[in-house]
Amino acid sequence: MDPCPFVRLTVGNLGLKIPVATKPARSVVHPSSSPCFCKIKLKGFPVQTGVVPFVPPENRSPDNQQQTVTATFHLNKSDLEKLAAKSIFAKKICLKISIYTGRRGTTCGVNSGKLLGKVSVPLDLAGTESKASVFHNGWICVGKDAKGSSAQFHLNVKAEPDPRFVFQFDGEPECSPQVFQIQGNIKQPVFTCKFSFRNTGDRNQRSRSLQSETSGARSWLSSFGSERERPGKERKGWSITVHDLSGSPVATASMVTPFVASPGSDRVSRSNPGSWLILRPGDDTWKPWGRLEAWRERGASDGLGYRFELIPDSAAAGIVLAESTISSNKGGKFCIDLGANSGNGGRATPSPACSPRSSGDYGHGLWPYCMYRGFVMSAGVEGEGKCSKPNVEVSVQHVSCTEDAAAFVALAAAIDLSMDACRLFSQRLRKELYPNPDLLG
Repeated sequence: MDPCPFVRLTVGNLGLKIPVATKPARSVVHPSSSPCFCKIKLKGFPVQTGVVPFVPPENRSPDNQQQTVTATFHLNKSDLEKLAAKSIFAKKICLKISIYTGRRGTTCGVNSGKLLGKVSVPLDLAGTESKASVFHNGWICVGKDAKGSSAQFHLNVKAEPDPRFVFQFDGEPECSPQVFQIQGNIKQPVFTCKFSFRNTGDRNQRSRSLQSETSGARSWLSSFGSERERPGKERKGWSITVHDLSGSPVATASMVTPFVASPGSDRVSRSNPGSWLILRPGDDTWKPWGRLEAWRERGASDGLGYRFELIPDSAAAGIVLAESTISSNKGGKFCIDLGANSGNGGRATPSPACSPRSSGDYGHGLWPYCMYRGFVMSAGVEGEGKCSKPNVEVSVQHVSCTEDAAAFVALAAAIDLSMDACRLFSQRLRKELYPNPDLLG
């Protein structure tokens, strides 16, 4: 089946030139000596923010060796149709950018930044599903001082085709659902999932989806986690295996580190997260592909914190590709996007842009960034207590075989189950998540 059309709209290569006054007022702090930021708006999408670096007047363009991306909007076919309909009955669709001097945030409920100027970039998205378009690349004058001098704002706005395979679980992962591939109004089954309990010591387990697991796979699982009994509250032994339509296992997600309540609390802490190992078949055994850690954030966020790392061949140390938070109440999206802020409402990866942990400017010559670039995948996650049937999007450029797609489906199931695994231990889970539900009171 063909992939679904998507368009990736990016805003990047930002820079700001501020005219230097010949006799600046002593009471005024020149914008070049303080941070600048911008708010980027596209109708129907959450507002995104980003830092705007100061560019010295003598420079012709921002001093970037590679194109840096500040904001990304992912448009599916429905989004494109809605935007096209709005442009027929109203003004042309525009991307609106407000530039501020000062620090981001609020003080006593008042925005701390001072508006410097606004920029509006017209968008003609027709045909962008098959052909890239650049809407602006260069400088724009913004704002004016008392003498009429304008600041200059540099940006690049472009749209590129980003086709994706879309998969939909027809039930919650713990209920061993089918997984369909979606293309418009057409859907067809491509995978089946089998949820089970591993190494729980219960002889009357409901299912064993890893019966074909070899001793080599078990050694991988033991090396990346611990199955030993731990005192106190814990959730452990969960596993979900993805099968193709012939019944062959093509990926599995297995809980290798139990989700344990930290001492004196009712939650899984960041300092002691639970973890999953995502495995793929290879050479007649299971091989680790990725590792997912999850925990319950404290404070106002009170969300599901997660970190996903790719495991290089023959190496125990992983390379972090995604790290963020999903609201426990509203849910959100798990996203791997190696290009920029994906606008999914999550907290950006806090690593420097030059490091492998960054979600910004990657060294594309290094593994795995020569293998994974741009948008990789996303998976919807419902909030606690809500029926969750994950919707998974995977970039076409990262799927070359059934096992590739299955690994991302298994990862989506693991992040969805982590929302349950990180629930407060004072709350009871649904019966499917207990190895012996008949003993529940």
